[in-house]
Amino acid sequence: MPIALGGFTLVVIKLLFLLVFMVVGAGFAIINDAPVVVDLYFITPQLPLSLLLLLALGFGIALGGLAGMVYFMRVKKENADLKRKTRLVSEEVKNLRAMPIKGR
Repeated sequence: MPIALGGFTLVVIKLLFLLVFMVVGAGFAIINDAPVVVDLYFITPQLPLSLLLLLALGFGIALGGLAGMVYFMRVKKENADLKRKTRLVSEEVKNLRAMPIKGR
């Protein structure tokens, strides 16, 4: 049986998790401040390791969100097509029921 939490309690729990992750992230950034050279063929910037990992995480989240959005749009279109087909079939059944039966 799931535990029912009020909306306010859920918000507080989410904010506490966010605060914990921010503190852990800040500690991670402080520990990993060594500069790293990144070779990008044309340029070779020197960035702190924590910033480089944060950028990689950000690009991964953005690409994952884009892939999810493409999937969502495809499913949404398929759902609209199925609703249209359902409406057409329902109208056809309604018309067939309204037709008089010949031969009786």
